[in-house]
Amino acid sequence: MNESATLAHLLDRGTLTRGDLRELTGLSKPTTSDVLRRLTDAGLAKVIGHTSGGPGPNAEIYAANPAAGYAVAVSVREVSEIPGPSLTAALVDLAGTVHARIEDSIDLTSLDPVDAITRTVAHVIERAGIDASAVRHVQLGVPGSYDPGTGVIHHIDVPGFTRPGLVDQISERLGATVEVENDVNLAAIAERERGVAVGGGSFTLFWFDEGLGLAIDLGGTLLRGARGGAGEIGYVPVGLPSADSPRSDLQDLIGGAAVIALGAKHGFVATTPGTVISQALASPGPQAESFLTAVAARIALGLAAVAGVLDPPLIVLAGEVAQAGGEELAQRVRAALHSTTPLDITIAVTGITDDAVLLGALDAGLRAVREGLINALRANVPVD
Repeated sequence: MNESATLAHLLDRGTLTRGDLRELTGLSKPTTSDVLRRLTDAGLAKVIGHTSGGPGPNAEIYAANPAAGYAVAVSVREVSEIPGPSLTAALVDLAGTVHARIEDSIDLTSLDPVDAITRTVAHVIERAGIDASAVRHVQLGVPGSYDPGTGVIHHIDVPGFTRPGLVDQISERLGATVEVENDVNLAAIAERERGVAVGGGSFTLFWFDEGLGLAIDLGGTLLRGARGGAGEIGYVPVGLPSADSPRSDLQDLIGGAAVIALGAKHGFVATTPGTVISQALASPGPQAESFLTAVAARIALGLAAVAGVLDPPLIVLAGEVAQAGGEELAQRVRAALHSTTPLDITIAVTGITDDAVLLGALDAGLRAVREGLINALRANVPVD
């Protein structure tokens, strides 16, 4: 327990002296020295320097050993302009330093998902120049929902990914723990760690991209639902079906294809929804204003539904559409909300400018590796 507490402090604080650790843990001087010796011998901590300038001998400065464990994050994304989905992967060490990042498009008509994931993981490990055995955890982000009870990924349009047993097969092939998370939930993790939700309370993240999604963060805990389907807001019906008008849902109203089609009607032609938004913002005029107003009105309908059910303190607009639209689109959304709902809704644009899903997967993977090492120490299990 002393070793796990000490390692946890080193991971949380970065660098500490023996005196710092004694103060944080309440351990005696001999016990602290013994704990640090054991952690150093096990390769979990190391001396990185010495203090200077004060009275008495210089004190050793300790940190967690970055090479004690690595995590790989893999983001699976459907991309309309290439034949198959895109796999983006990155490798991070125990200190949070990213050593490699790659992107690859795959053709799943000729490549099994297990082969695709393991190949991508092998590529990023090779790029980082580390031994594959040092990777303790692989975090997979998917545009769908994962049911941990059955081990099956649902609501995903990528061929082969709904196959029962797929996650176990990937884990067995890699020889590492594999966890699966919805891509929008991972984006919310990134938002809490490094975006506009840092240091805040609960929030929801509304994802506007090729697909729609909602992440519900309750004070740092994600609401996933009984079978991992919480937040699949794209399936929410819009209007009543009739003989002349088939059933439609929010995906049909404000999903990527809908934004592209709406943009084309206003003279803005592109293959991705974010590019359509960018074109309109770069071409001020009646057509652009009409298009952006229409998009904002549709977004407002979705936000009003979320606010009416959850009443969150904050709704974060994220995904390709939100990143491209920025504050200009958000202002139009706020205006549209006044005429859509009487509810008071606080809206912010995502603070993430990079790949939020991949960053969230890195954060989740790093957390899993750290917790695994700490739990192994508590259980007195060898970490090698």
